Amino acid sequence: MGRALGRGALSEHPAPAAPSADLAALARGGRINFFGFVLRLLARLPFLFIAGRMYGPEALGRFAYAVLIVEFAAQLSTLGLKRGLAEQLAKSEKPHVCVTWDALLVAAVGSCIGMALLFTFPQAMFPNSEIHGLEWLLPVAVLALAWSDVMLAALAYRHDVGATVRARAIVEPWTISIAAFALAYVSKRDGLIFAYALSMVGAVVASAIPFFRTYGVAHGWKPDPAGLWRMTRRYLPVAAADTVEWGSRRLDIAILGLFASPAVVGIYYVAQNVASLPSKLKTSFDPILGPVIASNIEKGDRLAVAKQVRQVGFWVIAAQAAVGLALGIPGEGVMGLVGPAFVAGTAALSFLLAAEVVAATATTSEAALIYTARHRNMMISLGMIALQAVLTVGLLILFRTLDWLEMWQATAPAVALMLALGFAAVTKARLLSRLLGAPVSGWRWPLIWAAVAAIVVGQLMVMLPEWLELIAGIPAILAAFGFVIWTRGFGPQDRELFRMRKADIEELAEAELPAPGTTSNPVR
Repeated sequence: MGRALGRGALSEHPAPAAPSADLAALARGGRINFFGFVLRLLARLPFLFIAGRMYGPEALGRFAYAVLIVEFAAQLSTLGLKRGLAEQLAKSEKPHVCVTWDALLVAAVGSCIGMALLFTFPQAMFPNSEIHGLEWLLPVAVLALAWSDVMLAALAYRHDVGATVRARAIVEPWTISIAAFALAYVSKRDGLIFAYALSMVGAVVASAIPFFRTYGVAHGWKPDPAGLWRMTRRYLPVAAADTVEWGSRRLDIAILGLFASPAVVGIYYVAQNVASLPSKLKTSFDPILGPVIASNIEKGDRLAVAKQVRQVGFWVIAAQAAVGLALGIPGEGVMGLVGPAFVAGTAALSFLLAAEVVAATATTSEAALIYTARHRNMMISLGMIALQAVLTVGLLILFRTLDWLEMWQATAPAVALMLALGFAAVTKARLLSRLLGAPVSGWRWPLIWAAVAAIVVGQLMVMLPEWLELIAGIPAILAAFGFVIWTRGFGPQDRELFRMRKADIEELAEAELPAPGTTSNPVR
C-alpha cells in the first residue's frame, strides 16, 4: 500500500478505504489551515497594495530589513520549541501545562537576550538610515512573536489548529494592513514599522486567549533549571534547522541589500511576499503533521511516518504548484497591483515561485527528520544555506560583470534560492527514505499534465485586458490545474482532504494525540 501511495496510481485503489485516525487528523488540519491560507492571502494583498502605493519602494526596503532582523531574533528565541514541543509533550511525564510553561520560560529567556542585543545595537535593524522617535522599541516584537509561536505549537498538539488560523491568518495580517493604512497619514517613514509591531501584539493576544482556555495557569509550577537546560540543549539542532530554513527565505534580501539600492530591495521584497504565499500552504499541515509524526515515531511505526510524509508531500506540491502558476503566469499584473514601479520584479517573482514548489519535498521530509535525524538534518540545512550564499554572491557578481540592468541583477538571489532548495529537497528526501525504509517523495506524474493545462489556459488569459486577466485568469488557471489533478492524480486517500464524514469531523474536533507509550522506540 505504501508503494502504491508513492506512485499515486488510481488503479491500485479500487475502493475508498476508511481514513485512518492519522490521515483524518492530517486532512482536517490541512483543510482548516488552508482556509487560513485563503484568509491570509486576502489580507496580505491589501497590505502589499497599501505599502507599495502609499509608502513606496524605499520605505518598503527599510521596513523589510528591520523586520528581517527582528524575526531572526525571534526565530532563535524559540530554540526549536516551535516544532519540538510536540515531541516534548508526547514524552514528558509532567503535566502538560507545566511543560508548556517551561517552554514559555525558555522562549522568554531567549527573547530577552535577543531584545537586549537589539536595544543595545539598534543599527542592526536600520543599518542604512538614521534612528529617531520610537523605532528603538521594535525589538519588543521579538518576545511577542516567540511566545505566540510556542503557544500555537502547544495548541496544535491538542489539534486546535483553528487558533493558528485566527492568530496568523486573521488578526496578524489584518492588523498590519489596517494599521499601515492609518499610519500612512501620520508617518510615511515609520508607519510600516509601527504597523508591524501592532500586528505582533495582536497575534500574541490572539494566541494567548485559546492557550489559557486550553491549558490554563500552571498552579504549583516551579521552574526547573536543570530540566530547562536539557530541553534547550535537546532542541538546539531543531532550532538551527528552523533558523536555516527561515534564513534561506531571508538571506537573499540580506545579501541583495549589500549590492542593490533600497528601492530595488523594496521591489524584491514585494516579489518575495507574493511568492511566499504558496509556502503558507506547507505550513497549513505543520501544526498537525508534527504531532502525528511524533506519535508514530514514539510507537516505532516507520512505514506510517513514510506514508504520512508522502501523502502530505503530494498535497503540498500540488497546492503550491497550482498557486505558483496562478500567480506567476499573470505575474506582471500581480506585481502591477502594488504599483507601476514593482512590475520590474516580475522575473524575480517567477523564480521565487518556482523555488517554493521545489522546496515542498525538503520541508515535508524535514517534518520527520527533526525527530529521526536532527543533527544530520541540521548539517544538510547548513550546507544548503552555505550553497545559497555562495550562489547568490557569485551570480550577483556575474550579472554585474555582464552589465545587466539592476533589476535583472536582482533575479540572482531568486535563482540561487531555487537551486539551493533543489539540493536540499533531494538530499533530505533520500536520507529520510533510507531511515524509514520506504519512499517519501510526494511527486506524481499527473502534476506535469495539470501544469500543462494551467499554462495553456494561462496563456489565453494573458491576452485579456489586465484587470480581466487577474479577475478571471487566476481562477481559470487554478480550475484547470485542479480539474486535471483531481481526475488524474487524486486517489481515494487524497480525496479525504476534501471529503470527510461528519462522524470523523466530530471525533477530531475533540481529539488529542494518543498517550505516550511506556517505551520509546524512535528511529535512529
